[in-house]
Amino acid sequence: MPPVPPAPFHLRPVATVADRALLPGDPGRALALAQVVLGDDRRMLNHHRGLWGYTGTASDGAPLTIQSTGMGGPSAAIVLEELAGLGIRTAIRVGTARAVARDLRLGDLVAATAVDAQDGTSAALGAAGRRDLGGPLALALADAAGRGGLIAAHDVLYAPDPVTQTRAWAADGVLAADLETGALAAVAARHGIAFGAVVAIAVDAEGARLDDEAQAAAGEAAGRAAARALGLACG
Repeated sequence: MPPVPPAPFHLRPVATVADRALLPGDPGRALALAQVVLGDDRRMLNHHRGLWGYTGTASDGAPLTIQSTGMGGPSAAIVLEELAGLGIRTAIRVGTARAVARDLRLGDLVAATAVDAQDGTSAALGAAGRRDLGGPLALALADAAGRGGLIAAHDVLYAPDPVTQTRAWAADGVLAADLETGALAAVAARHGIAFGAVVAIAVDAEGARLDDEAQAAAGEAAGRAAARALGLACG
């Protein structure tokens, strides 16, 4: 049997949590997605610790939660662990990532069909290494994003030797790398939660970056792709 998740402590929900959620890292992105994915009945779910979350009715008439996770695997794992205790059964990370594959351009979307978890949180949960993310959700996300493949998860955004790190990822067939997908996949597996991830490229393989406005738009595009994968229309 999966472990019993803890009672929420970092999340203090003041509205009902749906059984499916989009999980952006950025609180501001959670608000932006709530405004385009949820109906006019949307309510703030959580603001404790700056982890803004929202619940409302999606276009299919069923509730949907959008909950920010903060930056990095440890924060993301805490949020999903507590959401598991609140009844989440499907979770999709929507965020930004760095390109490893040189043919990926700024703003491109990539869905994870597998994750190479090189982060400490995944290791602590006994889930380091490669994990395939198969099933209907991963396939739907790849279709909505236009591309699917291997995403690496790591801990150090400003690595001391990023060139060597990126070459090693590329040799393993990694398309993109982020900080949260590995930890979220590990927690989801612990609790039998259907999990997927779709990320927008905010930094290309040469190190060029989106500006703030373009990055916000890219993050929203990832959220819209996730909504399409769930069969939802966006406002």
